[in-house]
Amino acid sequence: MANSWFPQWRKKSAVTENGLVAPDETLPFGQTIVMGLQHAVAMFGATVLMPLLMGLDPNLSILMSGVGTLLFFLITGGRVPSYLGSSAAFVGVVIAVTGFTGHGLNPNLGIALGGIIACGILYTLVGVVVMKAGTRWIEHLMPPVVTGAVVMAIGLNLAPIAVRGVSSSIFDSWMAVMTVLCIGLVAVFTRGMIQRLLILVGLLLSWAIYALLTNGFGFGKPVDFSLVAQAPWWGLPAATTPIFNLQAMIMIAPVAVILVAENLGHLKAVAGMTGRNLDPYMGRAFVGDGLATIISGSLGGSGVTTYAENIGVMAVTKVYSTLAFVAAAVIALLLGFSPKFGALIHAIPSPVIGGASIVVFGLIAVAGARIWVQNNVDLSQNGNLIMAAVTLVLGAGDFALKIGNFTLGGIGTATFGAIILNAILSYRRTVTLNGNKVLHQDS
Repeated sequence: MANSWFPQWRKKSAVTENGLVAPDETLPFGQTIVMGLQHAVAMFGATVLMPLLMGLDPNLSILMSGVGTLLFFLITGGRVPSYLGSSAAFVGVVIAVTGFTGHGLNPNLGIALGGIIACGILYTLVGVVVMKAGTRWIEHLMPPVVTGAVVMAIGLNLAPIAVRGVSSSIFDSWMAVMTVLCIGLVAVFTRGMIQRLLILVGLLLSWAIYALLTNGFGFGKPVDFSLVAQAPWWGLPAATTPIFNLQAMIMIAPVAVILVAENLGHLKAVAGMTGRNLDPYMGRAFVGDGLATIISGSLGGSGVTTYAENIGVMAVTKVYSTLAFVAAAVIALLLGFSPKFGALIHAIPSPVIGGASIVVFGLIAVAGARIWVQNNVDLSQNGNLIMAAVTLVLGAGDFALKIGNFTLGGIGTATFGAIILNAILSYRRTVTLNGNKVLHQDS
């Protein structure tokens, strides 16, 4: 059955049998559901928080993450263990395009959705090319020094948005600090699954403190659960029609560069943990992620990406069965069809969301530095140093470049600037020395 689209999943009686459960193996039904629940919980914090930061409906985004994960499973033939959740890479460009203030639903969401669809189309095309030509050209065009710089630039570009969102009052600012502290304490002083859910658990703790101070002692705006009580348990989330604006599409489409880098890193990490070569499925993985982003954006959801949180769950449990992700996707679908769940998410106070966003945006920036460290990027080379320095300032300063009637925002200039500068500054010139050809570069 080596030529079949799906593997023949072999059953294992326990997690500990032979060390790990491979992608083409499966546990009994009950254990598979439990593993799926762990993956659903692991993706929950970021997949809910990212839509809130962009003004999207979290119900719909959760629903589309489940749909996207099932689509990814089908396109990759059930051979790549992965969950697709809301991508943080879209937050900055969506806010820049729509002018979203950070509270409630985004009134200009349709414009952003057109850009998300454009990004998904570009991502899918990259996947088709990879299926035909392999991945070597991607690794040459976007080496770790480039992807790390772009990821850091995105995090730094978002920093002012997070700070402005919690600066409306002294109480809001201190609650944001409390939220950061709660998340930090969970990250450092807990272990196991609680630690892996540090954003979610920290947010819930700070929410409880906020409710005590406001509803109990009268500080700030009290938490209102009336909409939660009124919301039905089951129902369809509201869809939004995309609007295809050329400027918005050009601003958001380059996020595909980040999604490619994230997915590439995800597959390399899983391949290393399982001992399986996943390179033959990389093109399919890109296409699956791209199509999932297109479908999500078409209905009003966020662009999606593979999740590092779920890599953590696999590393801890040593269960890599792709059927566990089918279970996780079904759980996400059930949550997406619950308006009461969506109302509960919208009841989270804005200072708490703002404090969590400070941590998340900071983690995005640090993730870029982590890419450099893990890949031993040499910043003593002048080419790498100049490219990284310029990219970070373009992103952090939100450097906009006007081309005719079109304006390319800070994340766009940082992304294209990193790729172009790297291509120019890493170019090896062939020179002749004493009659022999040698390679010369800046160093």
